[in-house]
Amino acid sequence: MQLHPSITNREFKLLIKPSGLDRRSRITALSEQILAFCKKNKVEFFHLDNATTGLRNIYFFDTPGEDFRLNNIILRVRESRQNVWVDDWCEVTLKCRTHDLEESKKFDPTPKTNVKSRIRLKEEILRGEDIGSKRKIYSNNSIMDSVPIDKVFERKLSSVIKFFPSLSKLPINKKVPLRIVGGSTNKILEACLPLGNLVFGDGVQAHCEIAIWMKSVGDPIIGELAFSYRVNDRNRADSKSHKRADKFFKKLQHELEDWLEIGSTKTALVYGKPE
Repeated sequence: MQLHPSITNREFKLLIKPSGLDRRSRITALSEQILAFCKKNKVEFFHLDNATTGLRNIYFFDTPGEDFRLNNIILRVRESRQNVWVDDWCEVTLKCRTHDLEESKKFDPTPKTNVKSRIRLKEEILRGEDIGSKRKIYSNNSIMDSVPIDKVFERKLSSVIKFFPSLSKLPINKKVPLRIVGGSTNKILEACLPLGNLVFGDGVQAHCEIAIWMKSVGDPIIGELAFSYRVNDRNRADSKSHKRADKFFKKLQHELEDWLEIGSTKTALVYGKPE
């Protein structure tokens, strides 16, 4: 198994049914089931018992005709919050996500700004149609961690192009307005809880977490169980560990079959259309 030299991250994702995900007891039960599964399959899992749950508001920008989605572009804003209070800075991510690696690489998401940013080319592994299967999509990301929230885009495409010049090359009318997908009040409340670290090899250790998306407190829409790790020069050729992660992902689906929701990604759920 060889990873493409451009891949910087591998992310394994499973959608979880929303029922009861606003109760800590359900998350504890899920976490303990994963822990027992790891012991049974001799995968080390450094479980976190007292991790803090992070809260964020999430929303997406697109044109009224969803030109971003039609061009495989996702523009997402994450606002961190402490209880009811929203921070003064937010995370802005622009990504091109497609089923073809070369296609995702064609789009350059590099921002033009003084704000510190990261570029990531992610291999995202999702379940296929059947339990115990997998399929891949690729996302070419730029992530800006600390954008002043008062300077998030004006509601027009030209304001976003100032940040991300490559958007100007897309076949989109530059005069169209931007809107929040689903309407101005369609901000998702995300609760994210780290579960621990999975060890697939000396240099391949994956951060495991569950993210719960809610319309409001007590109204979960979907959950996502994910584990991910960085790919670098030290572990890229460690095919044994990468294969072990893939095998774990398939077997975990059988273990958690009663928890799993049908679907592709959380973003697709917001749009109400396949990614």
